[in-house]
Parts: sequence; structure tokens; C-alpha cells
Amino acid sequence: MIGSIMKFACVIGLAMMAAVHAAGLDFPQTFVEIHAPADAKKVTADFEFANRSGKPVSVRKYDAACSCMAVKIQNGKLRYAPGESGLVRTEFDMGNFSGTVDKMVALWLDDDPADKPSVKLTVRVHIPVLVTLEPKTLKWDLAGDGAPQTIRITMNDAKPIRVTAVTCSSPAFRPELKTIEEGRRYELIVTPTEVHAPGLGIFRIETDSALEKHRIQQAFAVVRKPTAGEAAAKP
Repeated sequence: MIGSIMKFACVIGLAMMAAVHAAGLDFPQTFVEIHAPADAKKVTADFEFANRSGKPVSVRKYDAACSCMAVKIQNGKLRYAPGESGLVRTEFDMGNFSGTVDKMVALWLDDDPADKPSVKLTVRVHIPVLVTLEPKTLKWDLAGDGAPQTIRITMNDAKPIRVTAVTCSSPAFRPELKTIEEGRRYELIVTPTEVHAPGLGIFRIETDSALEKHRIQQAFAVVRKPTAGEAAAKP
């Protein structure tokens, strides 16, 4: 079974390589993985290519699937004679992203259909998560018991990060912050004040992180009618 899966993966990989080469531009690497530092605001990834075909190849269009990704082709050159090489440079604006993020760039060559670009390039960025909330959303059943639930807050930085304030957008939920280890671990204990009507609360968790993007965290609480699957799973 494993051998069959490996063989299938190899076939798919070779097919992808052939598709890029057959389009006229040869990209030795179509996937770049970056481990970004916690304080980085932008990261850059380059994709080199060359025209290995026997005829000129033009880049008719190029685009990123996300406004957070800027794409440029070296020197703005869009037509490549046989043997010529070039470079696609991508710049990812990390904004408030965290964790592992995949972003794709597509290139349309010559007569590519609008829905089938010849080349697809992927940038995978690993962005440190300095403040982890688990879970990020607490759920209570409508007309349920309304028992308190807990969000565990863990700091993953080398330096301590302290929770300085917690507020909720709705009086339907009462938060209580408990310090487990100062600057490292906290628990946010949430109790709904009303479970006989639907409700939504957004918690604003403020920290003293030295990095601005990590200073404010959000968590959610909701009182709602359980789904059919949840209701069926209950004893």
C-alpha cells in the first residue's frame, strides 16, 4: 500500500514538473518554505526560472491570490528568448497572520486559458505564535446548564508576556482571569449569565508583548442551539 502511494506521489510530482517545463519556462523550485522571525513584518521569496524551450516565451499575466502578497518579475521583463533566465520575487505582508500560512502566485504564459495558468508558485510561511488560546471559542447549548468553561492562555516567547486586561463585548458572559504562572500561563474562566437566549461575546485580551501584533488577542463565547450532530452525540 505504501509503495503504491509513493509511486502515485512520484507520478504526480513528475507530472507537475513536466507541466511547468512544457509551458516553456523551467522553474527548478515552485515551492519555498520560510521560517519567519516573530518581529518580521514582511518576508521575501524568490523563484528563479529559465526558458529551456526552443522558442520565445511570454508571461502574459501574473497574480497572487491574496492582497497580502506583492509579485514582481525582475526588471519588469515579460518575454524570454530561448536560454534566457529571470526571477519572480514575492513579498508577503504578514499583518496579523500567525501559524503556518500558504500563499500562491499564478503565471499565465502565452495562450493559457483564463482558468488554467501554466505556472503555480507556493510560498509557505511559518509565523511564530507567541500567545496561544485554547480553545479560541467557547460554546454553550441554548437552555443548557451554563457551567463555566476555560480558555487556556499560553505564552510561547523566551521573555515573559503578561495579560494586562480582559474585557468582553457582552454582559451575557462573565470572565475571570486566573494566573497559573506569571508571564507564562493563564486561564480565562468564562460563565454565561444567560443561556435562555442566543448570545455572542468577544473577549479582548490585552498583553504587554513587546511586539505590537501580539499585544491584543481575541477569543469568543457563544450560546446557541446545538447542531443535529452535537445533539445526537449526547448521551
